[in-house]
Amino acid sequence: MKNEVLRKEFTDEKTGISYTLVGDYYLPNLTLEQEEKITLNKYGLLRLDYLKKYKKADYIILFMNKELNNHLKEVQETAQARVNDIVEKLKSKSNLTEDMKNTDMLYWIGTMNAIKNQAEEIVLKELIYV
Repeated sequence: MKNEVLRKEFTDEKTGISYTLVGDYYLPNLTLEQEEKITLNKYGLLRLDYLKKYKKADYIILFMNKELNNHLKEVQETAQARVNDIVEKLKSKSNLTEDMKNTDMLYWIGTMNAIKNQAEEIVLKELIYV
């Protein structure tokens, strides 16, 4: 019998990768860095879908550089803020008042929906689908 000392772990000097003995094989100890968990809203999901379908190179670059989550988070925050800003501007230009909520609710709801749809359409063209 040979007097060999089996090491359970060792590090390769060339690559700096450490290995662990599992059965008869040394397997590399490879781990990924933990990324920040984010919850995507409507705009983040739309941007992600657009990147996957129509901007595959950009998607892969962002993913490989671990910048995808930050990009999606930034886009969704910017989009939401922009929609809110546009809605407020359009509301002030329209003849909508808070009293209409009580007196003419259907008109108020219809007008607000139209304003919100206009704002979202602007944001989708400016931020999401570019």
